Amino acid sequence: MKKISLLGSTGSIGVQTLDVLRSHKEQFELVSMSFGRNVQKGLEQIHEFRPKVVSIESKEVANLIKNDLPTGVKIVYGKEGLIEVAVHQDADVLVNAVMGSVGLEPTIAGIEAKKDIAIANKETLVTAGHIITELAMKNNVELIPIDSEHSAIYQCLDGDVDKEVSRLILTASGGSFRDRSREELKNVTVKDALNHPNWEMGAKITVDSATMMNKGLEVIEAHWLFQMPYEKIDVILHKESIIHSMVEYIDGSVLAHLGTPDMRVPIQYALSKPARLDLHGGKKLNLWEVGTLHFQELDFQRFRCLKLAYEAGKIGGTAPTVLNAANEEAVSAFLQGRLAFLGIEEVVEKALSNHTAIQAPTLEEIVHLDEETRKKVKTYMS
Repeated sequence: MKKISLLGSTGSIGVQTLDVLRSHKEQFELVSMSFGRNVQKGLEQIHEFRPKVVSIESKEVANLIKNDLPTGVKIVYGKEGLIEVAVHQDADVLVNAVMGSVGLEPTIAGIEAKKDIAIANKETLVTAGHIITELAMKNNVELIPIDSEHSAIYQCLDGDVDKEVSRLILTASGGSFRDRSREELKNVTVKDALNHPNWEMGAKITVDSATMMNKGLEVIEAHWLFQMPYEKIDVILHKESIIHSMVEYIDGSVLAHLGTPDMRVPIQYALSKPARLDLHGGKKLNLWEVGTLHFQELDFQRFRCLKLAYEAGKIGGTAPTVLNAANEEAVSAFLQGRLAFLGIEEVVEKALSNHTAIQAPTLEEIVHLDEETRKKVKTYMS
């Protein structure tokens, strides 16, 4: 039985991870978990899965719920709590399903504790890819992608990146506004942005999909996961989200990973690999029902966030840290009604243009710059 630690149990990826564990109780056991503010959902999960350690956001919430916990469940909180969950001695795999840069330090702790990392937290690799990949190699720890696109590439590569690969091709649904012009984006609402045509995801990632920043972060993530130069990572628009990504080889052959849009597929494979398990309740792909698949070259002027992500990735160093922090703050402001949709890319571009990148930054420099960028960006929107 494989034992699992889970960061971010009440988020979209966390909930679907627990669905996989629920479907295969003979294969997996949850030994530790964390969640933030969704106390009701978190308590339901604790009572069902009975983890040994649970981390929540604050001491106040810990005191509020401690009397509602099953016997034997230890409760911790804050950053130290996340790290305690990440390094739980019984765990074989740490699933990082939290949103944002909060996932960085627990992931490092998990790697140092020699846990394999099933990673859905883009920001960890975006902000500190050089640290994470070097540390994983040093500790003989595997980074297993959960994002559908990176899981697809991982499976097409069969775990081996070598000189025979000519490029990686990430597919993008285009998000909620893929058929709208830039002029038509000026007055879109939060409700409009959260209406994704293919996937059910959290609010932040759904907005990132609409701006295409999500795909930009995935490009940077792919660069680190597969040690591939940016010149060999392409993105194409594929509205149906049936082909999740592709790998092109030097002889012109292209391997593609296909399936219906269901995040449980890459989550389950990350936990069960190299074995494949039955996906309970999953919809099989019948291509005759799909009929036609569409592909389109992406316009960097239309999707400026994608362009900014490529630029930040190529600059390297702390540029992706600034990109990510500025985007998180801008998306938060948009979701709260304090910033227009097109204002997201304007804030990110301004933050990048005002930054001189530090190459090969330390973890301390990354954490400091993340905090400083957030403070600075808030002044842009005040």
